[in-house]
Amino acid sequence: MLRLGIKDEVKEYLDWYSQFQFPNGKIPCVVDKRGADPTPENDSHGEYIFAILQYFNFSKDTSFLRDKFETISKTVDYIEYLTSQRKTAQYKKEDSLAFYGLMPESISHEGYSAKPMHSYWDDFFTLRGLKDAATIASILNEAKEKERFILLRDEFEKNLYNSINLAMKNHNINYIPGCVELGDFDATSTTISIFPGNELGNLPQPELNNTFEIYYDNFVQRKNYSDWTAYTPYEIRAAGSFLYLGKKEKTFELLDYFFHHQFPYAWNHWAEVVWNNNTPGFIGDMPHTWIGSDYINVVRSMFVFEREYDSSLVVGLGLKKEWADHPDGISIKNLSTFYGVLNYSIKKDGNNYLVRFNGDLEMPAGKLILENFTGKKPNEVLINGSKSKHLNEKEIIVNEFPAEIILKY
Repeated sequence: MLRLGIKDEVKEYLDWYSQFQFPNGKIPCVVDKRGADPTPENDSHGEYIFAILQYFNFSKDTSFLRDKFETISKTVDYIEYLTSQRKTAQYKKEDSLAFYGLMPESISHEGYSAKPMHSYWDDFFTLRGLKDAATIASILNEAKEKERFILLRDEFEKNLYNSINLAMKNHNINYIPGCVELGDFDATSTTISIFPGNELGNLPQPELNNTFEIYYDNFVQRKNYSDWTAYTPYEIRAAGSFLYLGKKEKTFELLDYFFHHQFPYAWNHWAEVVWNNNTPGFIGDMPHTWIGSDYINVVRSMFVFEREYDSSLVVGLGLKKEWADHPDGISIKNLSTFYGVLNYSIKKDGNNYLVRFNGDLEMPAGKLILENFTGKKPNEVLINGSKSKHLNEKEIIVNEFPAEIILKY
């Protein structure tokens, strides 16, 4: 909703949900007419902190952030309580080291609903929450809590990556597993580490690339053969991962496939489970809004994406050259971002492309980044009439706003 410029409803929702925090700081996984659900699901705590900071990033509402700071501190307290349960002498033994310092097992990942597991899904959301808690404390000049949050964040990050490396070693696998116990392949879960986890630069390689190449091979096999039974469109997240990994052709291939499995077709949605040839079976939630939001996030990121690791705003991450080559070009208006509202247009002019940026935007610390949507480096780039030296095969750095950019080929 925030990425589509919808803010007031988000604030109202977060205000409402915050009142259901348990006295010990736990954020419930579900709230219904009976109130807060006590079922242990250890992703919700990090997700809550993430949601609070996301609202601030789009609204710059410091008073809201201040109002929620006590709730955030209590949430971090509960995270610290949970992770301390995996720091006892038992987890310092060689056969248990892979569990050390992690979140306890839970069923937040529904694939583990029959038997709770130590899910990296929980841990990546926890790390995201701790990172955001430290950011919030910094924004509010809460020096003491900031120091505490940073220590917890850094220790948890160290324990998480030690665990992943040990799990890969213990299970003799070359991909990032879904949980410690099983060493299972679960790329749909691993996507969370990239977005919204923002761990792309820290995840182990080549295991990260292996994870998504294995997924892609499995996807192609299902795409090309008719004997599959069912799948969950949560896989749309993988389309986003390929986009962030710089493989947008695979993003479009996946989305084209998933579109064929929207049923009923006029509803513009996906069910939680898709059955081959619409065979009757369990479909879960329909429409499924997590899947819907995954799709919205992927498409929005094609046009604009906040690349948090270098504080830049990336434009055109998933643009197709054929869109820019259309006689009318591309025109994007009123994109809500962390840095304000962005408008841009791209139009072909002979062998050149004219790109215009305008709107109400504060220049990000990492500047505006224009992806080379043509797939090759321009011979020359002019930004507001001056020749730019900040370009390579992949992208062009734009350090002025508003800007008129000419890409010469």
